[in-house]
Amino acid sequence: MKSIHTVITSVLLTSGIALSAAACAQSAPPPPPPPGAHGQDGAPGHHAMDMAKWQEKMKERMAKRQAELRDLLKLTPAQEPAWKTFVQAMEPKSMPLPHDLKEMDKLSTPERMERSLERMKEHQASLQIRLAALKTFYAGLTPEQQKLFDENHHRIKKDMHDRMAKEMQRKDGPPPMPRP
Repeated sequence: MKSIHTVITSVLLTSGIALSAAACAQSAPPPPPPPGAHGQDGAPGHHAMDMAKWQEKMKERMAKRQAELRDLLKLTPAQEPAWKTFVQAMEPKSMPLPHDLKEMDKLSTPERMERSLERMKEHQASLQIRLAALKTFYAGLTPEQQKLFDENHHRIKKDMHDRMAKEMQRKDGPPPMPRP
């Protein structure tokens, strides 16, 4: 019983870390899929093209935000290498393709959970790389720069939280989430 509790705790902690990183890395939640984007069999339809456009838009937003942060921090030439490493580590990776729904339906519940846990472990490894780059960059900042960095990160998280709360308060409820 204790091992099940440990697995569930790990999954919940990893989910929390993933959500925190997503809030830091992205300025807006993904748009809901257009009606009929996924058929009964999970075929992506034209949603894959919409997702590519969305990812491109997110990269542009992130580049703009990074430029603003760089200007705000007034980095010295000595801080530039750590900044470049930090920016590279924070670069969004391509989103994994959703599980093949037909294939997932054939699996037992424990097997599906194992697949989800594998994905979480991959995501956690990615977050570890990001964290190491963040710590290196942060350690090279002056106390004033660290304060500005912290305030900027806090503002981004607060903006994300406010947008999510606003979506939840809509009369028709939040947009539907795509089935992975």
